[in-house]
Amino acid sequence: MSMDQATDGIRCCAVIPAFNEGGRIGATVKGVLGYCPWVLVVDDGSADATAAEAESAGAQVLRHVKNQGKGASLDDGIRQAVNQGTEVILTMDGDGQHAPEDIPAFLDAYRRTGVGVLVGNRMADPRTMPLVRRLTNRFMSWLLSRQMGQRVPDTQCGYRLYRADVIGGVSLKSGGFAAESEVLLVLAERGVRMGAVPIRVIYGDEKSKIRPIRDTLRFFKMLRAHRLDKSTSQPIH
Repeated sequence: MSMDQATDGIRCCAVIPAFNEGGRIGATVKGVLGYCPWVLVVDDGSADATAAEAESAGAQVLRHVKNQGKGASLDDGIRQAVNQGTEVILTMDGDGQHAPEDIPAFLDAYRRTGVGVLVGNRMADPRTMPLVRRLTNRFMSWLLSRQMGQRVPDTQCGYRLYRADVIGGVSLKSGGFAAESEVLLVLAERGVRMGAVPIRVIYGDEKSKIRPIRDTLRFFKMLRAHRLDKSTSQPIH
């Protein structure tokens, strides 16, 4: 499938947060450019050649001088993409775990449904996913779906499509991977409908930046802070 066939007139930008992804980010960018004409890599204070490799592969690069975490990288990348006039934003990781070949499935689902958020779903066939991560994902997805009032089978997947008009203006308070849960909560409260797109599960020899215990604790901290903010913002009658 050619890029023109994949996008079919949809203005899309792929936002890729990257921290020390030298040796992997170039191949990711080249793969994505086969399906989406604009790739924006947010280099989150990398100490290696991530930025240069991404630019050489054809990406626009936004640099953080210091590491600020995935939440800040997503915030800045999405804001820039929205300000530059994209229609939809694809978010994905730069370590090769998200297959560019799945981009047409996201765009096709968006074209058919028009929903504001599409989240990648690895849980339909999670056999190659490490057991601890699989169990953690299932629990967090169940809990977050219950909180949101709509089912998203893999809320922890960062491979997503956002419609620019629904994600624009959302500012995340959480750092790290909890930010990806927070944005779903915020959008659900705004009445944004969500869907899921089955994606393949890819795990190679890269070192995961996810830490199950630490990130689970941050997830619960985010949930608690979100509930407190919601309760204190309620009008008093």
